[in-house]
Amino acid sequence: MDLIDSHAHIDFPQFDEDRAEMLARARAAGVKTLLAIGTGPGPEKLDAALPYAEQHGWIYTSIGIHPHEAKEATTEHLDRLTQLARHPKVIAWGEIGLDYHYNFSPPETQQRIFREQLALARQSKLPVIIHCREAWPDCLALLEENWRSSGLGGIFHCFSGTLEEARRGLEMGFLVSFAGNSTYPKAQNLRNVAAELPLANLLIETDAPYLAPQSRRGKRNEPAFVAEVAHALASVRNLSAEDFAGATAENFRRFFRLAPASSSAHLAAEERRASN
Repeated sequence: MDLIDSHAHIDFPQFDEDRAEMLARARAAGVKTLLAIGTGPGPEKLDAALPYAEQHGWIYTSIGIHPHEAKEATTEHLDRLTQLARHPKVIAWGEIGLDYHYNFSPPETQQRIFREQLALARQSKLPVIIHCREAWPDCLALLEENWRSSGLGGIFHCFSGTLEEARRGLEMGFLVSFAGNSTYPKAQNLRNVAAELPLANLLIETDAPYLAPQSRRGKRNEPAFVAEVAHALASVRNLSAEDFAGATAENFRRFFRLAPASSSAHLAAEERRASN
């Protein structure tokens, strides 16, 4: 199966004891590419995921300040992000956005840091990865005002909105990514959205270590489990899991202008070089 996990936090401490084995399990499950989200534990460690992208040819990374930590962001942090954005393995800016569920940072602060990062991402010519929870009206309004004209698009990560909200994203050049929560019995609304959107605009992810799919619910999630998301959403599209996974993988490669999946021998050679 040709799988891409478009969103995983592999630098998080939940993987400290078995990170190498976790990545090996992902490869064995068919994960050809992984986007390691680079928000890290907060603004003091903005390059937390970058070492893994440097060590593994099949891993790319993003950079950004999560809305939870918006209140901690300083001008120095934003300057550091601009520097990191120049790294060749950094392919996106995020996850950034708004989260009114927890409000760990005041909404006004979240909005200000969101706008500032959109401006920096535009300057860096990087697409954005959007985190939006219980904030869709404000999030979409800010994107339409501050981002749409960039033409760079992005990804609605771990999508939780309505079909109308997803379509507004598509009009701005966004892809819509579904995580392990789309496999839950009570998440038929998400599966309905996945069934209605154009296949060319869909991605899958784990959001590991969070949101383990239904068969492992309540346990630590990891990139290998993205296959279960593929199976769940393939069923609502009347496709085989292999065909659905392959389509979402191709969507990711097309969006980020990445080469087709390398041969096993080439990937093995990359891994050997990275370990030396």
